[in-house]
Amino acid sequence: MPEPKNHTGAATPRRAPEPENPAGAATPPREPCGPPPGEPSGPLAGVRVIDLSTVVMGPYAAQILGDLGADVIRIEPPRDTARNGTVHRTPGMTSLYLNVNRNKRSVRLDLKDDADRERAMDLLATADVLITNMRIGALRRLGMDHESLRGRFPRLVYAHAQGFRPDSARAGLAAYDETIQAASGLIDVAERAADIARPVVLPTILADKVSALTIVYATLAALVHQRATGQGQLVQVPMADTMIAFNLVEHLQGHTFEPPLAPTGYAPALNRGHRARPTRDGLAMIIPYSPQNHRDLFAAAGRPDLADDPRVNGEKIDVVRDGVALSEMVESVTPALTTAEWAEVCAKHSIPFGPVLRLEEASGDPYVREGHLMDVAEHPTEGPYRVIGVPVAFSVTPASVRRHAPRPGQDTEEVLAELDRRAAARARRTGTRRTEIRPAEACPAEPGASEVSGHRPPN
Repeated sequence: MPEPKNHTGAATPRRAPEPENPAGAATPPREPCGPPPGEPSGPLAGVRVIDLSTVVMGPYAAQILGDLGADVIRIEPPRDTARNGTVHRTPGMTSLYLNVNRNKRSVRLDLKDDADRERAMDLLATADVLITNMRIGALRRLGMDHESLRGRFPRLVYAHAQGFRPDSARAGLAAYDETIQAASGLIDVAERAADIARPVVLPTILADKVSALTIVYATLAALVHQRATGQGQLVQVPMADTMIAFNLVEHLQGHTFEPPLAPTGYAPALNRGHRARPTRDGLAMIIPYSPQNHRDLFAAAGRPDLADDPRVNGEKIDVVRDGVALSEMVESVTPALTTAEWAEVCAKHSIPFGPVLRLEEASGDPYVREGHLMDVAEHPTEGPYRVIGVPVAFSVTPASVRRHAPRPGQDTEEVLAELDRRAAARARRTGTRRTEIRPAEACPAEPGASEVSGHRPPN
């Protein structure tokens, strides 16, 4: 059956050798590990990541590292709420799970069991990175918090994502995407932009996904340090801090200065007329910014009288004073042309334009199709499904989709057998007796509670 293909269409290089530990490093290098020989490699070939996370935030971050070539091993509990949901062909293999768990191997371990927890420790001994979004209390009870592990694994990059800073009064509180949107000010700006008394959360799990991207870049920075010094470290990614910093880039505005020079809120984004426009045959985002943009748009719509308006004939548009009125003027003329006609006009006059992509039609969109962003692949157990493509391209070390999202515990025997072979090799070198590591039995996913931060799993 065909495997998912690299979205670039380029030939995939051999897996690069793992970098040697620098001379004088603080700790000895770990034993080589990674995917089987012959698997495609990316810029992170030779890096091993242990994914001890669930739902979206942590798994999405680990998947991105896997797309970039890392060998990602997902440790799954006996009852994994990340597999809950109603949209599936096989229980546990939901659409959301498929979308954030490719390029991973799944190992089923019960960390409350002493033997299984020691197997997890054996895996950590081979790893560069651990990613988890379990709450700190649960990690401490398992002896899997950074304080408990750093002496045993001094070169491990320990990436811990949680709702709030561990040194704050909110440390340890349950946190989900919706509550973080509220705590970071996103609900406030949505209320101001929409002028509604009861604003809804942004209809995407933005806090989870932005936090996942933050985990990725923070982990990569720590890996650079690890490669240079041999030292690991704790990387903390609080969701609330991440989203407050993300939100304030443009919305801090006048409060950037002390004392404040103006209110908070970025006027162009808060313009209540800042929305998709009706065309003759649909919707499009048509956003003239400059006075010339406005004049060209009004002329193309056959309204030269509006092009003579003094508000679009100065040096710049006064968004605070005229933004809403000009938006209404723009919206009154956009039905004059079809979406395709507006695309030509806007391209000719450099007016920002974007057709409204309907999600149901995304797979047939030429841009999506040509970029291999929704190719169909054949899952070994789930049949044909659409794979969300890798959005970045590398000229030398292309990222790739090498593995489908795994069935619960499907790689337990393979991964633990690798550990057993490594233990045997070590025993031969040192002359000590080895203890065989027996794989835990894989079992189907069952619903249950998990102590994590991030998107709430579906029921």
